[in-house]
Amino acid sequence: MHAGADTAPPPSSTTTPAVEAGVGAARAGAMLRATRWTRLGLHLLQGVLTIAAVYPFTGRDTHQALRRRWSLGLLRVLGMRLEHRGEAVAPGCMLVANHVSWVDIFAINALAPAAFVSKAEVRAWPVIGWLAAKNDTIFLRRGSRGHARIINEETAALLDAGCNVAIFPEGTTTDGAALLHFHAALLQPAIACGHPVQPLALQYRTPDDRFSRTPAYDGELSLGECIANIIAAPRTVARITVAAPITTADGADRRTLATRTRAEIATVIGITLDAQD
Repeated sequence: MHAGADTAPPPSSTTTPAVEAGVGAARAGAMLRATRWTRLGLHLLQGVLTIAAVYPFTGRDTHQALRRRWSLGLLRVLGMRLEHRGEAVAPGCMLVANHVSWVDIFAINALAPAAFVSKAEVRAWPVIGWLAAKNDTIFLRRGSRGHARIINEETAALLDAGCNVAIFPEGTTTDGAALLHFHAALLQPAIACGHPVQPLALQYRTPDDRFSRTPAYDGELSLGECIANIIAAPRTVARITVAAPITTADGADRRTLATRTRAEIATVIGITLDAQD
């Protein structure tokens, strides 16, 4: 037997350009996610330190400026870009918005800092709940009429002070492709003190302007899973379309007001409402 006669040829590479590209994309995606998680942790820490070290020695105007800047920074960390369409947000208005995600609060704050009426469960969320409590959030315990009266008084006091107060009258979140019934009672403080309401339509879009449900915090999704979905998306646009303020000085009926604001938001996001809605 001659040496080398049966020597096998070197194995050929089975890696194709397509496979190599896929591996490269996977590595880039993993790196992007790791970077965003790290930046998110640092950004939350910055928020905590700012509130602890700066808030006690400054007033509401400074708090609102810091809140807006921090919220814009959070959107950037998450790979999101704020897009404002329509009117300017008027001071001293009750802002009425559809509800898709926990990000909604920070998107609105990035546009125009506001106090929020939120479900009491948010107060228990790690870090985010504490940040919300330190930023004029009004926590509503559902089913308590006595507590509802207190909430109405707190909301009216903020509006009278020239602050914006934002509400999500659906009472829960959707994936952004639907619009639930509006609970009209939440609009009562604006009517009681004669302040306008201003509809805000929130949409989440891809950079090429397609519908995105990535930020949606609905169904059985946990907060951590929702954050992970956002962080994994390459880019998302948070679009807020602001309608003109609607006066309540003429003693508007809250059900009529809720119907009108819901209809204006539905028109922007492209939802046809049933006559019985």
